[in-house]
Amino acid sequence: MSLLGRIGRIGCLLLGSVVLALCARPTVAGAQAPRAPLAWLAGCWELRAGSRLVEEQWLAPRGGMLLGVGRTTRGDSVVEYEYMRIYARGDTLVFAATPSGQAPAEFRAVAPGADLVTFENVAHDFPQRVQYRRIAPDSIVARVEGTRNGKVRGIDYPYRRVPCAAGAGAGTS
Repeated sequence: MSLLGRIGRIGCLLLGSVVLALCARPTVAGAQAPRAPLAWLAGCWELRAGSRLVEEQWLAPRGGMLLGVGRTTRGDSVVEYEYMRIYARGDTLVFAATPSGQAPAEFRAVAPGADLVTFENVAHDFPQRVQYRRIAPDSIVARVEGTRNGKVRGIDYPYRRVPCAAGAGAGTS
């Protein structure tokens, strides 16, 4: 084989290796970079206030998404519930929520950090912002805020980490 042929073959191999490396690296759609900082959200969280119990449970990031469910009970009655997910769309994270059977709403992350992520949708009625802040390994504060009836309002949910119930969903009714 001629020198030119060898250079061409080496160039093709080198180019092929570069293309393979670029194709094999994690993409935003795979959410490797953006989702890793939110791994701290995974687990079971609760807030108790009198007879009211607010629970959130988040599955660990997998497949580019965190899945969550929330429930508020007062005594033996369900007051509210919510299905949630956090995933990457393009170059940003999206928080999608379907609360108590209402229409789904999506909020886009604005400047997520290592211990804080704020999602925003200014067109949504209330809330316009949803925020999760890690205080310590066993405590987070979830916050919803926005304008309602012309006034800025915010509600904090100071959660503490709790063990996830064994056999959740297979218990009593």
